[in-house]
Amino acid sequence: MAPIKIGALAAHFGRDVDRAVLKITTIISSAAREGIDLLVLPDASLGGYINSLSNPDPAELPPTLDPDGPELAAIIAAAGNMTICIGYTELSKGLRYNAAACLTGDGILGSHRKVHQPLGESLAYAAGDHFEAFDTPVGRMGMLIDYDKTFPESARTLALDGARIIAALSAWPASVTDRASSLPNDRQSRLFDLYDAARAAENQVVLVSSNQTGVMGSLRFLGQAKIVGPGGDVLARTWSKGGLAVHEIDVDAEVDRARRGLHHLAERRVDAYPNLLQEKTGQ
Repeated sequence: MAPIKIGALAAHFGRDVDRAVLKITTIISSAAREGIDLLVLPDASLGGYINSLSNPDPAELPPTLDPDGPELAAIIAAAGNMTICIGYTELSKGLRYNAAACLTGDGILGSHRKVHQPLGESLAYAAGDHFEAFDTPVGRMGMLIDYDKTFPESARTLALDGARIIAALSAWPASVTDRASSLPNDRQSRLFDLYDAARAAENQVVLVSSNQTGVMGSLRFLGQAKIVGPGGDVLARTWSKGGLAVHEIDVDAEVDRARRGLHHLAERRVDAYPNLLQEKTGQ
């Protein structure tokens, strides 16, 4: 494939879904003028994230959306040829999911429900149960949401399913237990960057990391959207304020080059990892 231009967004999105749709379609129009082929928006772009990780207020939960509803339809209508990843709260069979959709003007190409849940998030959302890659105009890719990227198995599963691009959509806050005086010194800030680089390097893929900014309830979001190459090198980033990290890259050429000498997926020793298939460590 030819080089593509990727954009990773850091921005604040609150509870007002109609306002978010207008904001997002404006961002899409601006990205189209810039020639963006792949745009990754934060988790919870439509309706915002929960207001607390320890005790989310049932009266203040994000609004739920139908993936076939008018909100995502408006994003699809604005997308045109651009591939867009966006996060929202999905309602399915009476359960709420922290979800993401990948779409173009032709419709939804792939979806993901957040699997791993930190602290009290299970009080607000049901958990997803799998990771799956899918084909898009910019290549085969997969999605992670927030805490999913803490677990190497998540990105590895997508890479083994052929994903060469991983979109990591986040509403990732600063530490709620050990607050630092400034965001760059925050423990979660360092982990956020570490996981982005590690997941890209260990799987030799391009990782596109978006994140919320601003405040929701007791949570202060980190920003730090970025694009990471298959060697773990940060190619573009936004730091803690809102903005769009942009980089043009030939994904196939860079992934192939990274895997030419040391091919991490091919050189695994699965016979040496038997406990990965066991439910509990030590069984």
